[in-house]
Amino acid sequence: MPRKRLSLALAAAIIAALAAYLFVRWELSGTVAVVEVRGYIFTKGDADYYTRLLDSVYRNGSVKAVVVVVDSFGGSANYVEQVYYSLKQLKQRKPVVVLAVNALSGGYYISVAADYILAHPTSLIGSVGVIATAPPLLIPSEVVLETGAYKHTGFSRLGFFEDLSRALNSFLSAVEEGRGARLRATREELLKARVYLGAEAVELGLVDGLGSLQQAVEEAARRARLLSYTVALVSQPGGAPPSAGYTWRNVTVSLLESLQPPPALYYVYLPAPQLAAGAGEQRRAATAVGGRALVDLSHGNRASWWSLDALLAELALRNVTVGFVDSWGALVGRLSNATCLIVAAPTRPYSPEEVEVVEGFVRRGGVLLLLFDPSFEYLGLEGVYNYIVAPINSLAERFGVTFAYGYLWSERDYLGIYRNVRVRDLANVSLFAGVRELVLFTATAVRSRHAVAWTTNSTYLSSAEAPGRYAVAALERWGNGTVVALGDITIFSEPFCRVSDNYAFIRNLAALIANATPPAARAAEGRIERPNLPVGTVKVFEAEEDGMTYEVTWRRVSEGEVVVETPQGTTRYFYVDGRLRGWASDGVNCTYDKPLPEPPFPLSRGSSWSYSTGFTLAAGGAVYRGFLEGSEQVESLERVRALDGREYLCARIRLSLRERLFAAGVTVVTSTEGYYWLSSEAGTVKQEFRVSRLYGGGEASSLTRRLILKSIRLPGGGG
Repeated sequence: MPRKRLSLALAAAIIAALAAYLFVRWELSGTVAVVEVRGYIFTKGDADYYTRLLDSVYRNGSVKAVVVVVDSFGGSANYVEQVYYSLKQLKQRKPVVVLAVNALSGGYYISVAADYILAHPTSLIGSVGVIATAPPLLIPSEVVLETGAYKHTGFSRLGFFEDLSRALNSFLSAVEEGRGARLRATREELLKARVYLGAEAVELGLVDGLGSLQQAVEEAARRARLLSYTVALVSQPGGAPPSAGYTWRNVTVSLLESLQPPPALYYVYLPAPQLAAGAGEQRRAATAVGGRALVDLSHGNRASWWSLDALLAELALRNVTVGFVDSWGALVGRLSNATCLIVAAPTRPYSPEEVEVVEGFVRRGGVLLLLFDPSFEYLGLEGVYNYIVAPINSLAERFGVTFAYGYLWSERDYLGIYRNVRVRDLANVSLFAGVRELVLFTATAVRSRHAVAWTTNSTYLSSAEAPGRYAVAALERWGNGTVVALGDITIFSEPFCRVSDNYAFIRNLAALIANATPPAARAAEGRIERPNLPVGTVKVFEAEEDGMTYEVTWRRVSEGEVVVETPQGTTRYFYVDGRLRGWASDGVNCTYDKPLPEPPFPLSRGSSWSYSTGFTLAAGGAVYRGFLEGSEQVESLERVRALDGREYLCARIRLSLRERLFAAGVTVVTSTEGYYWLSSEAGTVKQEFRVSRLYGGGEASSLTRRLILKSIRLPGGGG
């Protein structure tokens, strides 16, 4: 019996020792799993990919420790936090060590969930902070309607600052909790959102030390008290997460908004140039030309005939024609004969030089109508993304007017929906004769000391989120002219123009424009300035010569050359500093010894000048000499109507010109007597000359020539 008991005891001891060995081996050996978090975490697919990896090692009993290799610049806040909390949960069961190859913003947020962080000496660490695409200020549609100020956006723009602060506090709290007493960087330092090199991050306690992947694995195994272990790289079947292809080079704000529309919070690092990338499409409008009232389309304006329909109809009833002009050069050429310039919904700002031109137009007596509308239909993406809040302000500010960012709305005093505001507080000016109430449709505030119409105190400006008495219109005299500003365009189209007293206001505005005098008629002392016809200008005249009618085409082909084409041939005129130095026509060339002078601008009644010079004429291989003398005088200033219906204020200039040509012992004398009419805007508008020629043998001939301007086309398609 004793021997049998001894054998049983020995067997039990062996079994117990084996069990203890197996138990110790199981506890002190296992797998160190390596999980890689690389790239941005922008989408649910990205977050799910990483949380599935972490969950798989969380549930795998053979995995005793985990190394997470982080090489990430962060991502969307909600998805970064999803990965952070998964890693934090994993740490409750198994040691977690992070190797921070690059851990910026959300990448670092994830890292602080670990027990221990290693980095390389030049790893990029930190950028503790938040980037947000704020909830959009509603650029409302007048097709898709809503019943509350935040129905579409869901957030208050003002309150979103608090949301941003909460997100930042979550990040800071995670850093302070994860790093604990090891953190030597103050909260003030972290709030700078700086990027640190790995070596500096160690000094600040953002990471624990510098090392390699092997050292990270050894640290994880030590923390798990493993005597032996294997290393396994854990990945998901099916490849990389959805955002694996994104790098800091191709991530822009536009991309972020396409992945997650605003409002959105990001624990993400983006280099500064990427923040400005992306812009809206530009929109071009169809154009027409002509008219005393000009509508500027040269700045990406989103106004059209239809959006100004009621106003243009009332102008037509008052015989005021309207032209839409999409070239700035063409617009400048037409301003002197216009009574009104309408600037509506530009999406590009005006340059200082362009502002000077418009101001000069107003000072000389023109009406400037400034129209802005915060609706998306009038802003477009280009307007929304423009760095100037309202591009029209680049012009309006010169006249002491600015249009506010945002739109007006009221919960008490509105028509139909909250952003159709009523305006009853009106100044006693002719613009509001017979007007008791206006209704504006998605309008903005107009800031000016010349305000003439205001909302009730219960009205809100969406960008301010505060009630107040907001001005919506301004009216002021500027020099000899008038400036009118209105924070709505919809009022001019059907059926909105029919609401309340809107149409009475539109009639008053049309009368103001129709009664204005063209600036050219207000020219100081009736002076004619030097015409400025740019290269590319084409003028067409109707000519009559001894009963024969034909067209003459005048083209400025360069600063020093003009080409004139008639059925008889083509003549090229050559200039130097505005003075005629010669001409060439069908093999005949003439060169003046002294270039003929231009008129002594500015011209006024009584201005006179004279000149004389020799000249050389080359024709058919022969060279002839001649002499020219002339005199000119402004007899009067007259208004001349061209064949296209446009009127020009012109200097009526009497011309007397005599040429003597010496050829083969014969003197040919040519005399030109008559008048030409010269304007500041179009140069020569009309000519009436009688040309007489006397040959040395006593033979004589004469002809009468008349020209009248038929059309003018400036570069860019304008007239």
